[in-house]
Amino acid sequence: MSIGFEREEKSSVDTLTSIPAKVVLYNDDWHTFEEVIYQIIKAIKCDLKTAEQLTWEVHSKGKAVVFEGDLEEAIKVANILEEIDLSVEIYL
Repeated sequence: MSIGFEREEKSSVDTLTSIPAKVVLYNDDWHTFEEVIYQIIKAIKCDLKTAEQLTWEVHSKGKAVVFEGDLEEAIKVANILEEIDLSVEIYL
């Protein structure tokens, strides 16, 4: 019986990793550029230049897709960005 449960659990994880998702970060008026840049680097493990470009896009357009990948990883990225109360949304 526990074998069936393990298979079912693995299936659920496989399903999460196969669902494509995007994390959108929204602009706000209370975080500094430096705070947002640091948090993006922490969340998506990118270089400084990429984080600066994404931060500028968020600032100038009001939002930016900062991550595209599987749902499981998108949830992790969103959680890290939300650690400092950045406004994010996950799109499937």
